[in-house]
Amino acid sequence: MKKLICILLLLALMLPVCASAQEVVNVFNWEDYIDETVLEQFEQETGIHVNYMRFTTNEDMMVQVEANPGAFDICFPSEYMVERMLNKGLLAEIDYSVIPNAQYILDALRNPDYDANNAHSVPYMWGTVGILYNTEMVVGTVDSWDILWNENLKNDVFMMDSIRDSMGITLKYLGYSMNTRDIIALETAKQKLIEQKQKGIVKAYQVDETKDKMVAGEAALAVMWSGDAQYAIDLNPKLAYCIPKEGSNVWVDCMVVPKNAKNYDNAMKFIDFLCRPDIAQKNCEAIWYSSPNSGAIELMGTAYTDNYVMNPTDEEIARCEYFHDIDETFMPIYTALWQEVKNAK
Repeated sequence: MKKLICILLLLALMLPVCASAQEVVNVFNWEDYIDETVLEQFEQETGIHVNYMRFTTNEDMMVQVEANPGAFDICFPSEYMVERMLNKGLLAEIDYSVIPNAQYILDALRNPDYDANNAHSVPYMWGTVGILYNTEMVVGTVDSWDILWNENLKNDVFMMDSIRDSMGITLKYLGYSMNTRDIIALETAKQKLIEQKQKGIVKAYQVDETKDKMVAGEAALAVMWSGDAQYAIDLNPKLAYCIPKEGSNVWVDCMVVPKNAKNYDNAMKFIDFLCRPDIAQKNCEAIWYSSPNSGAIELMGTAYTDNYVMNPTDEEIARCEYFHDIDETFMPIYTALWQEVKNAK
């Protein structure tokens, strides 16, 4: 009898442990896009385990979300992918009544045209696309996308292996909107990119590895996201960054919850945690993309506000555009144009 009582007591003691083990939140974020100690801190403060997964492009993320319903509680798409997910009916609404730290989101990033009133998305980081260049390898002023076609820089330019970014900046250089669907404009941009490649200017099309290669001095300049540019500048003071005068892309990476998420309440807790100023500060200082959090910016002070990469001028931002989604009927055309660029000899 005593043995039975002991077994029952042991089982009773184990039940809370089993229940807490089931408290999880499944997070799907970009590579190298969070201070990993933040995950540990969230677990310690809430008892909720973070199952943390990573992707490298918006398109890869979208494939996984559609192929694995219920697998993810929070994803981090860019603004144009938020728009696509909304159009597909894939996103749940955000319950702001349980996210008090959303009060710190900058006014400039509220109520965007890709998600009215931020009903389905909360800004996580933002930034620009520009040119990272080595001041000892490039002669003259860098202030225009035109330098990407400078024949003095043969085999010295890293282009982004991204259909939206490489086509977008070329369209901007040629005087078009980055979001144009005009076939003549797109064909003109394609030919311009093929010209660049055929002249031997492009050293490689790549993404994540570019920042480290620029730190190592493997090319004169690269098309790069601002946060990666800041990472490289911190490691190599010979590097500098500019947003070309023709304008560029300003982007926002957001926190969203798929409609079929299994742990919605935990997702809200995680989003609120990331919006807390001290946590937003940690993440910003770890990855050096621009913070959408006014409280975090106040905590960082002049180390943040005096940084020209993190804080482009109002004039520079005014020349930039958000990307909008390319619908499924038009995407094959866009993809075919990009493949012609990549396959050009």
